[in-house]
Amino acid sequence: MAEATVSPLKHFVLAKKTITAIFEQLLDYVTEGAAFVEVFVIVFLCVATYRNPELEHIATGDELAEIQAYKKKLAVIGEVLSRRHMKVAFFGRTSSGKSSVINAMLWDKVLPSGIGHTTNCFLSVEGTDGDKAYLMTEGSDEKKSVKTVNQLAHALHMDKDLKAGCLVHVFWPKSKCALLRDDLVLVDSPGTDVTTELDSWIDKFCLDADVFVLVANSESTLMNTEKHFFHKVNERLSKPNIFILNNRWDASASEPEYMEDVRRQHMERCLTFLVDELKVIDPVEARNRIFFVSAKEVLSARRQKAQGMPESGGALAEGFQTRFQEFQNFEQIFEECISQSAVKTKFEQHTIRAKQIIDTVKNIMDAINVAAAEKRVLSMEEREDQKDRLDFVRNQLNVLTEDTKEKIKRVTEEVENKVSSAMTDEICRLSVLVDEFCSDFHPSPQVLKLYKSELNRHIEDGLGRNLADRCSSEVNDSMLQSQQEIIENLKPLLPSGAQNQLHLLIPCRKFDLSYDLNCHSLCADFQEDIMFHFSLGWTSLVNRFLGPKHAQRVLQGLVDPSLQVSASEMRLTF
Repeated sequence: MAEATVSPLKHFVLAKKTITAIFEQLLDYVTEGAAFVEVFVIVFLCVATYRNPELEHIATGDELAEIQAYKKKLAVIGEVLSRRHMKVAFFGRTSSGKSSVINAMLWDKVLPSGIGHTTNCFLSVEGTDGDKAYLMTEGSDEKKSVKTVNQLAHALHMDKDLKAGCLVHVFWPKSKCALLRDDLVLVDSPGTDVTTELDSWIDKFCLDADVFVLVANSESTLMNTEKHFFHKVNERLSKPNIFILNNRWDASASEPEYMEDVRRQHMERCLTFLVDELKVIDPVEARNRIFFVSAKEVLSARRQKAQGMPESGGALAEGFQTRFQEFQNFEQIFEECISQSAVKTKFEQHTIRAKQIIDTVKNIMDAINVAAAEKRVLSMEEREDQKDRLDFVRNQLNVLTEDTKEKIKRVTEEVENKVSSAMTDEICRLSVLVDEFCSDFHPSPQVLKLYKSELNRHIEDGLGRNLADRCSSEVNDSMLQSQQEIIENLKPLLPSGAQNQLHLLIPCRKFDLSYDLNCHSLCADFQEDIMFHFSLGWTSLVNRFLGPKHAQRVLQGLVDPSLQVSASEMRLTF
């Protein structure tokens, strides 16, 4: 097998591997971006709702939804790329040798071919990593084991449900066919002359094909059925890559004198078809798309070589080496063409789409970055303003605190002076309160104790009532005035919203003042004297006029003459 040199098909395999890795990186990038924006939106929407509504404009829910949609698209593209392969579709009339050409390219008799066999459905041949061949029919997941070509032919023949528009997937071990190792799929088709459903065939099997191979019978000329089919293909696809294989060219060896004339006629007709009718290629390049081969000879030679025998062994017609070389030239140009075409058709649109997605995501992330940077600058400026205001408020609060302390001290002193002055006046008027007290009196200790308790309560209630009448109004006015001054001084330090509601937050209240004199404790050491004393007796009169100190001496006879005279005079007076 031709494995000494690197196959051009490897270019597609390498490109597929590279672009798949790139799309994985892009998917990771967009996934991380979506996660970042999602967290960003959630966090800043919460902050915006609570503190600053402008922050919600940094990243919006629409931007998040757009990035998440791109994430899904990249995932789908990545999945599609992993299934991408190079696809070549073989078309031609019935018994033109399409299956033989595929077998010759695969170096083995994979598809049934030869006398008595015609392909009655579409056969897709692709490689499998396993060591066993199998087939799967359209609409079924059953893997039908196939060990030989005869079993495959029998399976296809016995399946009565297969129609010309059906597709059968044939999986052949890659270890047996080198061509299948490079993500290449070969599609064999029924003859274009056996159906009228060309449009449905094109829609179903041709739109994703990278190269078309028209296998013509060199023993006749191009037929209208073949041309008609490719005209329809050309209408649906933009300049499809078409190769024309004039198969069974070994028949020309029987008439060598006409060989060149026949070859020239076929070449001219094929060139006219590709260049003038289809207009898919220029005249110079078109000659590299037309070949004269014998697939049957090539397959036979390659199978002999695989078995260790000479390629040219057996009954081969004259000119075999030329035909064999031309088939190899076809394979080389075909591999270069399908590889380049597949890279373009399979990857170009996805690459363009990926670039658009990344550009859009980049623009979104740039917009978020710019908005965040602007908000950061504004936030830093606001932070500095808030720090300055905080320092100002702190200083003002310290001033207000000291001022409030002074007000409290002043109010306390005022209250103390007012209450003290009022208390002094009321003490001087205690006799009035005592005279107002009316209660039964009895000298017994029990009644006396109750009498004293009620007298104390009467005096305490009266003093408290009189003090309240004289002091409460003025004290409340002073306290309310001080409170109002404190509130007015505090207002400029608060936000405007709080200023308007300050009267609700700190309502001015009128204080209920009470005066607890506790007369019972004050009079606890009072010792009453309820004994009867004659108010005009000698002792009383001496005490009244001389005082207790001198009266005691006089009464005891220990007085000086002046005091005696005074006493005598007092007696005379009374």
